[in-house]
Amino acid sequence: RARELKQLKINNRLFCRRILNCSCVFFLHLQLIGSGAAAQVITSQGTHGSYLTMQLGSALGAVFGIFVSRGVSGAQLNVVWSMSLWILGRQPWRKVPLYALSHLLGAFLGAATVYLQYYVCIWDAGIFCSRVTCPNATAGIFCSYPADHLSVWGGIVDQVVATALLLICCLAVEDRRQGLLPDGLAPVLVGALILTIGLSMGSNCGFPLNPARDLGPRLFTFIAGWGEEVFKAGGGWWWVPIVAPFVGGLLGTLIYELLIEVHHPHTPQSPGQESEAVELEEVVVDSGNNRTTPLFHSSLF
Repeated sequence: RARELKQLKINNRLFCRRILNCSCVFFLHLQLIGSGAAAQVITSQGTHGSYLTMQLGSALGAVFGIFVSRGVSGAQLNVVWSMSLWILGRQPWRKVPLYALSHLLGAFLGAATVYLQYYVCIWDAGIFCSRVTCPNATAGIFCSYPADHLSVWGGIVDQVVATALLLICCLAVEDRRQGLLPDGLAPVLVGALILTIGLSMGSNCGFPLNPARDLGPRLFTFIAGWGEEVFKAGGGWWWVPIVAPFVGGLLGTLIYELLIEVHHPHTPQSPGQESEAVELEEVVVDSGNNRTTPLFHSSLF
C-alpha cells in the first residue's frame, strides 16, 4: 500500500510538471512566435513580412515548441491531440481538461506579451483602429476572424476538414508501424504540416485548428481594449474555432484508425522495440501504449 501511494505521488508530480511545461511552451513558442510574426506584418502594413512569413513563424514556433517540451510532456500542445489520445485509449480522460486549461493560460499570457511588445504600433491612432472589422484592425494579430466571403457554416466546414487533415497526418507521423523516423525529424514534419495547411487552407479564417490558441488570445483582446466585438464579429464567429476543431479531430482520428491503422500487419515488436516500450513506460508513467511518446504540434493562430 505504501509503495502504491509513493508511486501515485510520483505520478502526480510528473503530471504537474507536464502541465506547467505545456503552459510555458505554449506561451513561449506557439503564441509568442505565431502572434509575433502576425504583429510584425500587420503593424508594418506588409513592409516587414508577408502572409508567407506569418505562416513560417507559426510553423517554426510549433517545431521549436515540440523540441523544447517533448522530453517532459510529450509535447501535447493541442487539446484536440490530447482528446485523440484519450479516444485511442492512450491516456486517461481526466488529463484532457487539465491540458486544455494549461494551454489556455499559456495562450493568454503569450498574447499579453505580444501586446506589450507592439503596444505603440497597435494603438497608433493615425493608422490602426480598435474595431475588429475595420480595414486596419489589429485584432487579427491574436485570434482568427472569418474573411468577408466566409459564412459560419463555411467556417465550420473549413475547420473540420483542416483539423481532420492535421490529425490524420500527425497520427501517421507518430505511428511506428509506418516506419521509424530519425530522431528529431518528427517535429520538423509537424511544422511542415502546419505550414502546408496554412498555405493551402489559411485564407478563409487563418486556420485556427487549436481551440486554446484562439480562445485564450480572444479573452485577452476582450479585456485589452477591443471589447465585446471580438465575440460578435463574423456573425458570432468566436465559437467556431473552439468547437469545430474537436469535430475535425474526432473525424481525423476515426479515419486514420479505420482506414489505416487496423490494416497494419499484426507483427510482434522486435526486441529493441520492446525494450524501448519498457523504458518509455518508466519515463511516461501513464502512457500505457506501445508507440513513441506523443508528439505534438499545435495550430497556431
